[in-house]
Amino acid sequence: MFIFKRLVVVLVLFLSACSGGKLVLKGTDGSVIPPAFASFSGIPIPEPAFINLEETRALGYGDNWSGTLVFTSPFPTHEIFDFYIAEMPKFGWSDVATVRARISHLTYIKDKKAMQILIEKNSDSESYVTITSIPNNTGISDIK
Repeated sequence: MFIFKRLVVVLVLFLSACSGGKLVLKGTDGSVIPPAFASFSGIPIPEPAFINLEETRALGYGDNWSGTLVFTSPFPTHEIFDFYIAEMPKFGWSDVATVRARISHLTYIKDKKAMQILIEKNSDSESYVTITSIPNNTGISDIK
């Protein structure tokens, strides 16, 4: 009986060690498939964040995407608001308008793009974030 218990413990430890690694999704050519947020470079995304594929509508890839990205994040709205206030300038974005409210609005421009970020309460500890990216053809690329 003692040997059987030892064998079970060793098997459990072995199996848990094998399952500890994160699975990596690969394409048919063997290349690693990037995570969903990799398509939306040029903007900060809080970690963790969970993309809402039913509400997200985006065209393009990388810095050249336009459309709407929707996600939830397990942080209260005031923390997500502060995250974007601190992080957007690090990505080269200039703020145009900032409104902290029940649904907070942040608007930024950079080069030939405009970005609007809406942050609303999903629950006491979760935020619902909508980021809309559109071309900026105004000729204004920086607000000083």
